[in-house]
Amino acid sequence: MRPHHRTPSLGGLWMLLVPGIAVPLLTGACLSTAEGNVEGDGSSTVFPITEAVAEEFGKQFNVRVTVGISGTGGGFKKFCSGETDFNDASRPIKDEEKEACVAEGVDYVEFEVAYDGLSVVVNKENGFAGCLTVEELASIWRPEDPAGNWSDVRDEFPDRPLAGHLYGPGTDSGTFDYFTKAIVGEEGSSRPDYSASEDDNVTAQGVSGDRDALAYFGFAYYEGNAENVKLLSIDSGDGCVKPSRQTILDGTYAPLSRPLYVYVRKDALARREVADFMRFYLTNGAALAEEVGYVAAPDNVYADGLAKIPPRVDDNGTD
Repeated sequence: MRPHHRTPSLGGLWMLLVPGIAVPLLTGACLSTAEGNVEGDGSSTVFPITEAVAEEFGKQFNVRVTVGISGTGGGFKKFCSGETDFNDASRPIKDEEKEACVAEGVDYVEFEVAYDGLSVVVNKENGFAGCLTVEELASIWRPEDPAGNWSDVRDEFPDRPLAGHLYGPGTDSGTFDYFTKAIVGEEGSSRPDYSASEDDNVTAQGVSGDRDALAYFGFAYYEGNAENVKLLSIDSGDGCVKPSRQTILDGTYAPLSRPLYVYVRKDALARREVADFMRFYLTNGAALAEEVGYVAAPDNVYADGLAKIPPRVDDNGTD
């Protein structure tokens, strides 16, 4: 579902084309002779960015980057036990995850890589819902006495079922954690009777085939499925706002705008292939994030991230 807008150009460069942007990607020959394997897991939300970065990196380096989608929490379980080099995360690491890492002797570095706006969608045939307040959204997802029908959400909505027609991420997902905290008011607090999946494309497919459906997932997955689902506006008290690159970046799409992260083990970052992967990620991640449907972070965020990576020592022993 990911759009591709990359075209090769002359002189050992790839030109990455996004609206209003043309970014040259240096080839591996210009950067390093790194070899080896890099293993990652984690958030399905961050996955499209990391996948795009890994794809371009793999064309230019003799390094194999593999990425799973166990969800942010599921990924941190592997990361803190030392099974992976990095973890994609759609929320900051939790205190209990920090403790798990400490217990296993895993130290890490946090990198901010993009911004996202959690998108609430319904079926294309839904002609009555266009904007929901945070309170109405909470009435749908709260664990105690949740709305069973659309008419329970708002009197003028039709008496059509909601129970059995809800879709969303699993409980290991950082998107689940963030959404429940922002909307219901308590992280992890959610009605259990919904179709859960760590694959957001599966969620989108469920909504597209169910006229009474409602779901939430990352903005890139909405953009990848825009022809098949309908995007809702959210009113947090200042009027109805839809997620867009502008409203996500300026924070007016509230309370569902958020930063996205990649966590890397410090001992892994000491390996040339991992350091070069993250250097490539932060150098090219802004344009690649835009390409796959997310919002690039400000330039200083990537500069700060690059400063966290140990200087590369070339084959001749110099920096």
